[in-house]
Amino acid sequence: MTDDLLLSKCNEYLKTLCIDIPERCVGSNGNRQATSFLEKELSIQDWETEMAEFEAIDWEEDGAYLKSDEENFNVLVSPYSLGFRGEGELVSASTIKELSKVNAKNKILFLYGEIAREQLMPKNFVFYNPEEHQKIISILEKSGAKAIISATGRNAALAGGVYPFPLIEDGDFDIPSVYMTEKEGSKLISKIGKIVFLESLSKRIPGKSYNVIGKKGNNNSPKIVVTAHIDAKKGTPGAIDNATGVIVLILLSELLKDYNCNKLIEIVAFNGEDYYSVPGQMNYINTNNNNFNKMLLNINIDGAGYKEGLSSFSLFNLPEEIHQQTKIVINQYSGITEGVQWPQGDHSIFLQFGVPAIAVSSKWFIDNIGDQDITHTPKDNIGIVDCNKIIEISQALNTLIRSL
Repeated sequence: MTDDLLLSKCNEYLKTLCIDIPERCVGSNGNRQATSFLEKELSIQDWETEMAEFEAIDWEEDGAYLKSDEENFNVLVSPYSLGFRGEGELVSASTIKELSKVNAKNKILFLYGEIAREQLMPKNFVFYNPEEHQKIISILEKSGAKAIISATGRNAALAGGVYPFPLIEDGDFDIPSVYMTEKEGSKLISKIGKIVFLESLSKRIPGKSYNVIGKKGNNNSPKIVVTAHIDAKKGTPGAIDNATGVIVLILLSELLKDYNCNKLIEIVAFNGEDYYSVPGQMNYINTNNNNFNKMLLNINIDGAGYKEGLSSFSLFNLPEEIHQQTKIVINQYSGITEGVQWPQGDHSIFLQFGVPAIAVSSKWFIDNIGDQDITHTPKDNIGIVDCNKIIEISQALNTLIRSL
């Protein structure tokens, strides 16, 4: 397949996933369109496909309103929050110690400062959930608060590039919540002890979503699992997070159409990396709980194709033979370099089960993961993607897989 044809296909797929499909948030109609599109593309290339179904909720909101003493404050609805309309005395906490002592029963609770410095992990998130976060959530759930307001800044490592970030993003947490900028929060401090009125228009919508799985090769042989998450946050086209990863899966499926070597290749589009409870990942773990020891390698693509800098292959616990072969392939492609190790991706699932992994991304993105302002925002659009990098990654992975 010529580079010109691959380039044309890459641009076409990018338009489909980021423009033609309005959103890819788990549980949404757009997400189901995206998974159906991918399953069709894999089937066209003669891959054995499966749509692994799981329950998920979509979420809709229509803004929020906060007022006290005739003064209005700008607030945003926390993702997946329940709606709220009511008033109450405003009480506050800026530390865990203050939170443990405040009487918030039937009141509206304001969180700011130290306690709101980073996004709280969802209560049922299994991969990374610090004790401090769990303690805060536990206190909040026992507080009796009517609603929660938080004042936050930027927390790119956990919440992406959004400003301000939602302190709480959890469909399993049932106290209604909204959030605001730190600047707006500094004004709200003067209202502590006074009555505030809050209205938040938000609702959860039960639905279904799917992981897309494609298989090719010898079912009785060691398995190479190539993964990318297909979902995206609401409000973003999700170009490098992670339409480009899905496109690599499609292009690789075409390049491997005639694959008949002695390995089983499994392509998996996870559905939930940007969702509070990672349901697609949990579905895959539960299905494959006894199969991880049969996996030779995971290759995960996330954040690839950014227009600036090189593509990066980060190597995790590779056996010597695979490590050396990967180095040879990296050296064959001028736009690819070995990258530093980073944990924020679905490759971490496989590492936890002892499976060696290669995490494919953009060097610029990994180098700036803690302070970038692109992912989870409208800036993550097709204008920041270089499709030539996507093609080079696909060709390099094709070369690597065929060499193993």
